[in-house]
Amino acid sequence: MLYTRRELGKLALATVPAAALAGRPLAAFAAKPDSKVAGVQIGLNVPYDFGNNMMSGDEVLDGCVKLGISAVELRSQPVEQFMGVPAALLAGPGRGAPTPEQAAARKTAAEELQKWRASAPVSKAKEFRKKYEDAGVLLQIVKYDNILNFSDQVLDYAFELANTLGARAISCELPVDQVEGAKRLGQFADKHKTMIGFHGHLTMTPAIWEKAFSYSKYNGANLDIGHFISGNKTSPVPFLKQYHDRITHVHVKDKTLDDKNVPFGKGDTPVKEVLQLIRDNKWNMQATIEFEYPVPAGSDRMTEIAKSIQFCRDALATAKT
Repeated sequence: MLYTRRELGKLALATVPAAALAGRPLAAFAAKPDSKVAGVQIGLNVPYDFGNNMMSGDEVLDGCVKLGISAVELRSQPVEQFMGVPAALLAGPGRGAPTPEQAAARKTAAEELQKWRASAPVSKAKEFRKKYEDAGVLLQIVKYDNILNFSDQVLDYAFELANTLGARAISCELPVDQVEGAKRLGQFADKHKTMIGFHGHLTMTPAIWEKAFSYSKYNGANLDIGHFISGNKTSPVPFLKQYHDRITHVHVKDKTLDDKNVPFGKGDTPVKEVLQLIRDNKWNMQATIEFEYPVPAGSDRMTEIAKSIQFCRDALATAKT
């Protein structure tokens, strides 16, 4: 289910479970959000978590504030819409095999988007950043789709935009059959002195990340702990311990070993252990909730996101077990 800005506002307090409100004075909801717990920054992957990557920046911000989230991994679509790109160019490839006509249209849109980005008004992103920071939400990571296809000029733009937004890293997918692309991206990361968090799904292995790391000291990992345990059939904790200085942020979700997304605490992913490890070692990485489990009957997306946030808060507020 997708939500408009008005619906997010109506749902925010009406649907957030009592457990998520416990211990928080009413005055807290009039103040800026604060999702840093015991030194660990809890964040959201937005607008992805809200179920619609084409949401406006205002809609995304409204949802974050209502959920008490003070930092995010932001996909590029909301800020680029704010900067004036035609929304049709950002729609993405969609699902399923395209018809020849759809494939041609997507190719044209991708080419037009590259042209727009090559001369985009990056300075306008300062207004976007100010709006978020004034509301108490930091833009710590900026996510780009299809970055391996960016021209050199557009790669410079991607890093410049992230830096203008105040991000300390960018993130992107790294298909396992295109790991050599990390060499070129690493050259731009070196140039801009900005980390890249490479994200992988079930087929991503420590060896693939290690190869990417070898190309640049700024090449890092966006460690998805759910994908890691389902794909590698082992805990992500040893990898986290070994490469914590290369991990830009952790995607927090709970999966079973057979790749089912489930509510936090119901699967095989060591969510609490990972959060407490980040806390106890004071590692500088966002714990970014990636909401993917099916919404149960009788509930809704906002309620379930709030439960996931509260699970993380509780894990960080309790002693290591």
